[in-house]
Amino acid sequence: MKRILIVNVNWRGDVLFSTPFIRAVRENHPQSHIAMFIVPRCRPIIENNPHIDEIITYDEKGRHKGVLGKFKMVMLLRKKGFDLVFLLHRSFTRTLLCYLAGIPQRIGYFTKKRAFLLTKSIIPSSTQMHKVEYFLDIARSCGMKVKNKDYEFFVSEKDKRALDAMLEEHGLSDNDFFVVINPGGNWELKRWPKENFALLADRLIEEFGCKVIISGAESDLRLAKDIASLMRREPVMLCGKTSLGQLAALMSKANIVVSNDSGPMHIAVSQKARTIALFGPTNPQITGPYGQGDYVVIRKEVGCQTPCYELDCDKNRCMQAIEVDDVFEAAKKIVNAVKK
Repeated sequence: MKRILIVNVNWRGDVLFSTPFIRAVRENHPQSHIAMFIVPRCRPIIENNPHIDEIITYDEKGRHKGVLGKFKMVMLLRKKGFDLVFLLHRSFTRTLLCYLAGIPQRIGYFTKKRAFLLTKSIIPSSTQMHKVEYFLDIARSCGMKVKNKDYEFFVSEKDKRALDAMLEEHGLSDNDFFVVINPGGNWELKRWPKENFALLADRLIEEFGCKVIISGAESDLRLAKDIASLMRREPVMLCGKTSLGQLAALMSKANIVVSNDSGPMHIAVSQKARTIALFGPTNPQITGPYGQGDYVVIRKEVGCQTPCYELDCDKNRCMQAIEVDDVFEAAKKIVNAVKK
């Protein structure tokens, strides 16, 4: 039995983008043992993925920090006896670990620093492509067939039950029409103004008679409370209360999800939720929703180049340009389609 290792990337959204690649590896190597090498914060994204047989957690800021920690990881990988590694991460260190572990086939994108450590260096395409395609190009370069480009997040029954109990605790049932708003984002500039989220939420409640749930991580709690304080109506506050698995279960039940460009937005898309994605400094052609699904991207052209990494920008024109009416009209179309 061939033993395959996949070294994944460090961002949750990008890990979701890698799931079509993972599925392609499984479909093309159905009898192989497939292991995933991943950092702790991204592990929940692939924890229940049926295409993966084993997860190896690389705690680069903890027990695998420093020379001794790296040596322990090398010894672990050597003990596992992998035949082949796909390096989705462009890291020199991760490539070196696989080299020192004696994995005979090491495949990944070419970089000047690590090319000599790879047995197959793939030259990245010069054309702009979505991250899903970027990862799938590695599979195609190795002769693998790709059947499906949808990304996946598998939710455990335990998380589904926990989410159902949470909704019941807040007076929500399966018969309720509810909208999830996700106001967070790992950059401040990716966030739609909180005042806009508050205005939108009130309007959705008043015109559609729906419930509005505010989701997000614990780090988004201050933002979520600010939005709630600006609202005339009372939202359901689940921000900081759900695990990633429970958040995915929530997205799967939502009638509409409104979200900034973020990991939770992509989790919503993975659950085939009707998703309205708000984009500003990032480029949806590279990191937007992808594959089959019911989603719409709202982005306004303001003359800035994307992606934009000017984190000290004090204008945030790209997100300011998206008006409440723009998002409400997109939500209204979804409501009308659902009611037909």
